[in-house]
Amino acid sequence: MRDDVVCTRRRCSVLVVDCDVLLVEQQLRDGRLACPGCGAVLAPWGHGRPRVVRGVLGARLFFRPRRTRCSGCGVTHVLLAEVMWPRRADAAEVIGAGLEISALGMGHRQVAARLGRAEDTVRGWIRRFVVRAEDVRRHFTVALVAIADDPVMPEPSGSPVADAVAAVTAVHGAAAGKWPAVNTVSRWAFAGRVIAGRLLACPVSSS
Repeated sequence: MRDDVVCTRRRCSVLVVDCDVLLVEQQLRDGRLACPGCGAVLAPWGHGRPRVVRGVLGARLFFRPRRTRCSGCGVTHVLLAEVMWPRRADAAEVIGAGLEISALGMGHRQVAARLGRAEDTVRGWIRRFVVRAEDVRRHFTVALVAIADDPVMPEPSGSPVADAVAAVTAVHGAAAGKWPAVNTVSRWAFAGRVIAGRLLACPVSSS
């Protein structure tokens, strides 16, 4: 997924959006999508090449990412459906399941066997998430305080990966309690939407 990655040389970045293609297209046509950098309206700018993403139980998900261009700063944004993460061939739900299994203390080989994925692929997910885990935990802890009326913080587990997974789960639960429609979205697709798919790709910030 090379042209889904944030690229400053090409002035291109990713914006994670709803999975409903017609809804997103209408939002774009109505000028309701804003540049995350400068806040100006995004305009249609063609499409990226088609994608095939591996889902659960052998499913294949087909996408053709929409491209947009900011009317203010001129940056091009690829609109990536929330079920996908940048530069990943597997759906967010699949990767998230792997991270949850890893959080239980299982190694990448066990995770790969359970998910039916290559060991090297799963090892890559886990290694990147280990690096991001503390940032992810902090980001979602801030989100939990913002969303929940009476936030209950997950108890520390002693494992950065498990703590990050617990924080994501807590925020998804709080959001679903406040907005029932969130229940129709897997917690890892939801997590990708919250931080623009950056759980494995780029450092996240709570600012």
